[in-house]
Amino acid sequence: DQLEREVESFKIGLLLKKAREEKRLTQEQLAELVDKKRTYISRVENDGSNMTLRTLFEIVEKGLGGRVTISIQI
Repeated sequence: DQLEREVESFKIGLLLKKAREEKRLTQEQLAELVDKKRTYISRVENDGSNMTLRTLFEIVEKGLGGRVTISIQI
């Protein structure tokens, strides 16, 4: 279970990085859009596990102009 969580967190970071690059934004530019530091954006992209849902929504919606969708499997 822990390994699966870590993999999913890593995937979130990769997805955010890919979206940022597709928008042709630097980490610095994205950080400014969401009122965070560049180093925070870097950490999120490298390990998405240390991020609140609120921050995820801010980065995706405010910073990248996207939409977050979440699914739960039982």
